[in-house]
Amino acid sequence: MGSIYLIRHGQASFGADDYDVLSPIGIRQAEVLGAHLAQLGLRLDRCYSGDLRRQQHTAQAALAQFDAAGLGAPAIQIDPAFNEFDADAVIRALLPDLLTEEPEALHVLRNGAQNRAEFQRLFSKLVLRWVAGERDMPDLQSWKDFVEQVRGGLERILTEANSKQNIAVFTSGGTITALLHLVTGIPAESAFGLNWQIVNTSLNRLKFRGNEVTLASFNSHVHLELLKAPELITYR
Repeated sequence: MGSIYLIRHGQASFGADDYDVLSPIGIRQAEVLGAHLAQLGLRLDRCYSGDLRRQQHTAQAALAQFDAAGLGAPAIQIDPAFNEFDADAVIRALLPDLLTEEPEALHVLRNGAQNRAEFQRLFSKLVLRWVAGERDMPDLQSWKDFVEQVRGGLERILTEANSKQNIAVFTSGGTITALLHLVTGIPAESAFGLNWQIVNTSLNRLKFRGNEVTLASFNSHVHLELLKAPELITYR
């Protein structure tokens, strides 16, 4: 069987003007991941990334470690099917209804870096409403359409792959959640319960033969745990 390694991007710049940039910790996480996989002797046949900068930068920093170890690495193929859903658009669309029951929501969501726990609680609420289709709008991608976008990316990989290849996909937490939903049949609401536990640069492994895909491992981040540096284990 072949393997698809779903890799969440390194820590992005939460609370900054531009979230889509790896933080110094995010860069280090990606380098540690790449060095760990190279040390294991993993040889990648193909590599994909969404077109977000944090995804591509994670791929570049990790694959550089393969080159440094003399293993070589495949070129990065860009496929926007593996992009994250537009969290800002979800917040903008669903926030007005939330404000009637959570009057402080606007302030908290605007200042998430200073209110991390409360931001996560409110954001989770909004995402679950989006998943449930409570306020589908013409200019807001629905959860159903997002899942179909991700399904298309997976199908393209399977069509082009043979059953003995090792394939890396550098992506985001929401995309991994959609793939968990597709591959295991877990309800979307339950899948998002797992989403909030996905560590930056964690490995999630799918095994495949033809079009048959199964989940082999979820959220492995032993490469970070081995360093005994808690600051490297992040979730945003």
